[in-house]
Amino acid sequence: MAESYWPLIIVFLVAVGFGLVTVVASQILGPKRPDPIKLSPYECGVEPVEDARKKFFIHYYIVALLFLVFDIEIVFTYPWAVKFKSMGLWGFIEMAVFIVIFLAIFFYVLGRRALEWE
Repeated sequence: MAESYWPLIIVFLVAVGFGLVTVVASQILGPKRPDPIKLSPYECGVEPVEDARKKFFIHYYIVALLFLVFDIEIVFTYPWAVKFKSMGLWGFIEMAVFIVIFLAIFFYVLGRRALEWE
């Protein structure tokens, strides 16, 4: 059984080796002539007007993370809906547990008032 893992191990080693070789080669062969113009921030030809390390309101991040969590729920719900009849009662119970977990997360977020913008 161990011999069936060799192709996977070889692909992993080739990928890691390629990444390391390219990083090392770029450090050795790449030009190293920094100047203030090259090191200045550049965004679409517009001169920066504020500090790039400006603090953002934390609710932007929370809403983005919640969007990802519930978007993943929808992504997992589509294949289940396609195969619903062939999975029978066991598939229904599994999806019911899955949805209950996400509803618990949603009510926890509401209870913590994470979506209020005060």
